[in-house]
This record gives sequence, C-alpha cells and structure tokens, in this order.
Amino acid sequence: MIKTISETDSKDKIIEKLSDSWHESGIEKGDTVLIHSSLSSFLKEYKAKNIFITPDDILDSFILSVGSEGTLLFPTYNFGFTKGMLFDINNTKSETGILTEAARLRKDSVRTGHPLFSFAVLGFHKEIFRNINNYSAFGSDSPFAKLLELNGKIAALDVAGENCMTFYHYAEETGNAPNRLHKKFTGPYKDSNGTESIREYNLFVRNLEMFVETDVKPMEEYLWSKGFYQGCRPGEGNCLHVIKSEIVFEEASKVIKEGRSLNMLYKTGKIF
Repeated sequence: MIKTISETDSKDKIIEKLSDSWHESGIEKGDTVLIHSSLSSFLKEYKAKNIFITPDDILDSFILSVGSEGTLLFPTYNFGFTKGMLFDINNTKSETGILTEAARLRKDSVRTGHPLFSFAVLGFHKEIFRNINNYSAFGSDSPFAKLLELNGKIAALDVAGENCMTFYHYAEETGNAPNRLHKKFTGPYKDSNGTESIREYNLFVRNLEMFVETDVKPMEEYLWSKGFYQGCRPGEGNCLHVIKSEIVFEEASKVIKEGRSLNMLYKTGKIF
C-alpha cells in the first residue's frame, strides 16, 4: 500500500498521491497505457485504515498520472456473445472489474467494437480508437495492435500478469502460434447508434485437441528476471507494475518463433 496516504488527506490529495506513486512504477506524462486491475484487496486494505478510496478516485489518479497528452485503455471484456447474448456497445457491462466499469461509464470515454474483447479508452488518443471494430479479437487491426503502434505500456494494479496479460494472445495470433486456432462466433449486436444486427467475429482460441491450457506464468517470471518490469508485484508497495508493450511483443514473439511456447505461454494436459 502507499504509506503516505492518511485518513486526514482530502480526496484531491489522495488522488495526487496515488498519481505520484504510479509514476514511481514507470508511468509517465504523455504515456498510452493499458491498465489491468483487481481492486478488491487494494481497497479493503485502505478501508481497514479508515481511508475510503473509490474506483473513480483511482481512475482519476491514472488520468492525472498520464496528463492531458496521455491515453488510458481499460479492458471491458464481456463473454456473453459466445452464448448468443446481445452485445450492446453502449450498455453491455464489463466483466473485468470495477475499475474498468468505472472507465466505461465515463461520459468522455469511447469503447472499441469487438463484442468479446472491447476497451474503454480515455484521453488524448481516444479518437483513434473510436471506430476500431476489429473482426478478430487479437488481429492486426485490434486495440492491441494500436497500443503497440503508439509505443504503449501495459500496467497491472494488484493483479499478477499471468491472470490478466491478454496482450500475449496478440503476439500468438501475429505469430500464428500452433497452440491456438481461429474460431468464429455469431450473435446479436447493437452499435453505438442503437441499430441491432447479427454479426460475426473471430477469436484465436486454445486448441483443445492439443489439450492446451493457458499458462503464461513462466513467461511472466522471465520478464521479471530480466528487469523488464518496473514497480511492484501484487500486494507489495503500491501494487502496480508496468512494462512496455514492445518488450512483451518482442519477447513473446521470439518464444513463439523459436518453438518454445510450450511451458512458457501454455501447458498441456497430455504429454506428446
């Protein structure tokens, strides 16, 4: 936890101190940052000390940390579309935590169009993302690709990378990794104008015939061991760690190209 925050601090002071601590973990003014998060333990720790911080406070602190020329992406993933449920880009809730839902509900945020892997985007470059409606979740026209193009960073607040780093799947699709394959999903979709239609989207899914189970913890530990991450692991310090998307892409792509994905990016339930 951030030791300098006290129960006597004003709301603005708390937001400022949070922002300062994000800078200590590698976020800078003008950055484009994809932020994964898990706030349950983070907020409980403060509440136990009579310090009441809301998801909107944390969101404001990240906005302050990147400044007026920075951009923030929050994963607003929802998997109802795979079960035939309507995806409404304006109203379908995020299933990836309360911070991402807070970002989605901001009136000045835009949401990308893939019904399974969408993002709420705030800040300087948000208009670049407004019309992104990528067919394949991890494809070359996806928000993941745009994050890399913008030399963006990936941050995780109180959640381990092995539990949130979907960016690896972008590297896998780009490298046509053998442990995954393309699968089409069709379902009802309502666009930002309220027009409903039946649409088809693609997802690069685990190859179940190979008994594939996603397990990126070895890759995460490799990145930590090489000093590529800045900041703190979950439950330590300010609980935020940050890495450049370019490094994740390059290192994961190297593993895929060299045929070393097994036991680095995935494991199997069967010995081949």
